[in-house]
Amino acid sequence: MTKLISLSDAIAKYVSDGDIVYAAGFTHLIPFAAGHEMIRQGKKDLTLARATPDLIYDMMVAAGCAKKVIFSYMGNPGVGSLRIVRSAIEKGELDWEEYSHFGMITRLQAGAAGLPFLPMNQTGATDLENVNPNIKRIPDPYGGKDVIVVPALNPDVAIVHVQRADENGNAHLWGIIGEQKEAAFAAKKVIVTAEEIVDEAVIRSDPNRTMIPGIVVNAVCHVPFACHPSYAQGYYDRDNEFYLAWDKVSESVESVRSWLDEWVYGVKDRREYWERLGGEKREQLKVEARYSEQINYGKY
Repeated sequence: MTKLISLSDAIAKYVSDGDIVYAAGFTHLIPFAAGHEMIRQGKKDLTLARATPDLIYDMMVAAGCAKKVIFSYMGNPGVGSLRIVRSAIEKGELDWEEYSHFGMITRLQAGAAGLPFLPMNQTGATDLENVNPNIKRIPDPYGGKDVIVVPALNPDVAIVHVQRADENGNAHLWGIIGEQKEAAFAAKKVIVTAEEIVDEAVIRSDPNRTMIPGIVVNAVCHVPFACHPSYAQGYYDRDNEFYLAWDKVSESVESVRSWLDEWVYGVKDRREYWERLGGEKREQLKVEARYSEQINYGKY
């Protein structure tokens, strides 16, 4: 039976108020469309986990969706601070936990493996140990130096954007690979959004590229251009102008509210959002095709 449903239906069915939500993707394939849909549906009291929050969580915190953020490195990439998240934390309006990048990935790896925690090497970020009681040191049982341990992270919902998937959720992604696989296997429920929905034969033609298998996926949604202002390798470029503009937008509550009214509440879905960007911007974000060499898997 197909797992293909609309994004609005997937968010309504699988994301509940109070959930721990992990929006995966590193640099590209950031699922902004899913974040906007959670805002439109008025999801509340979410714990937003992500290795690098990016603008997606600034928007969701601004919209009142979050009670807590769990993260490693927080900022508007290449520009500066995430003004909204930072301000909410400093005012005591938002709970938070911070880890190193590897600490976050190790938490997901523990969750994916069904373990209560995993060890990792000591890092230079000793101040994190002082402010985060979840980061602990234990003796090496084999006599070496102490190791850091972090608890498993098992999100209620992981949202992963990919370049292509079949209707059962088997998904290909390429380019910069982040924590998508670990997040999907650690989560209790998984929503996949995809630039393209393809026949199962396309997925089977290159099995090593199947980072997310359908067995862990609850819903797959066809959502072209879901990453903007991030990018999807091979489909469209990063909108660097947007990241610069957001720094100005996020300076005031009024300008953020105006932006949300126009670009989230004021559109029905991602298709309408993409159309509203205008032809000049869409043309600017186009990328030329550049194909990898073919792989011969042989006959079997």
